[in-house]
Amino acid sequence: MWRFHKDTPRRPYPGHGDGTGLPSPAPLGSEMDIRQIHGQKKQYLDLLLLGDEQEEMIDRYLERGDMFVLHDEGVKAACVVTHEGEGIYELKNIATLPAFQRRGYGRCLIEFLFDRYRALGKAMLVGTGEVPSTMNFYRACGFRPSHRVERFFTENYDHPIYEDGIRLTDMVYMRREF
Repeated sequence: MWRFHKDTPRRPYPGHGDGTGLPSPAPLGSEMDIRQIHGQKKQYLDLLLLGDEQEEMIDRYLERGDMFVLHDEGVKAACVVTHEGEGIYELKNIATLPAFQRRGYGRCLIEFLFDRYRALGKAMLVGTGEVPSTMNFYRACGFRPSHRVERFFTENYDHPIYEDGIRLTDMVYMRREF
């Protein structure tokens, strides 16, 4: 379990102050920790549905993935990472409760993941829709465009997926080396 105390200096995040318009992380509560979830992962389904809105899609990776939940005076965010082989890991889902978004929790989870998987792999991928705010977030976290899967959202989801008013069609993959 990763544990932070409010008096512990926090490392700067990649992209911090780079003009992306993303806010600096807000001060966290008196104590924050990130816990790996080994069983009963579905108890966090409502949170995971914020990052991937179709339960059947979450079911494809939830049990084979490593799940982590960030606590800061209660659950604030969660993520799921899968091993895709040959030293490649994929961030399949990352979600922060709406009331706590844009406060640094997502960035904190991503930095935790890089610390955890650095010795095990060579890179992490994340797939997302082509939405400027989301792509800017991942760029600020050190990810760079990698490749795309055309028509991923239209062919794999049973309903249209929208983010920030944009209908998602292709999955855009971004990559960050360890």
